[in-house]
Amino acid sequence: VQLQASGGGLVQAGGSLRLSCAASGTVFAINDMGWYRQPPDKQRELVADITIGGSTSYASSVKGRFTISRDDRTGTLYLQMDSLKPEDTATYYCHYDTQSASGWAKEYWGQGTLVTVSS
Repeated sequence: VQLQASGGGLVQAGGSLRLSCAASGTVFAINDMGWYRQPPDKQRELVADITIGGSTSYASSVKGRFTISRDDRTGTLYLQMDSLKPEDTATYYCHYDTQSASGWAKEYWGQGTLVTVSS
């Protein structure tokens, strides 16, 4: 299984972007899904996650500006980012917690998509 993140780019402060993460290959079940980001010269941090039941949680720095959603028919994860700020500049990674048919848990990471917010 491979995760392909897309939708990053250069945007002015106050603008919006929508990130997508698509899974290729066969996945028996996807449990929690999330978006992480890693600003330049900083550690990776959790931005938002969504459970299999649809419950969401957000980092305090993005709450009210970002919206995470998922399409379980296609295994796609989204992140709508509004009112972007320069401090949102980072490489964004998607993350899936999955389960095989035999019950084994396995996690996957996307390759990252760069978001740059200019002031």
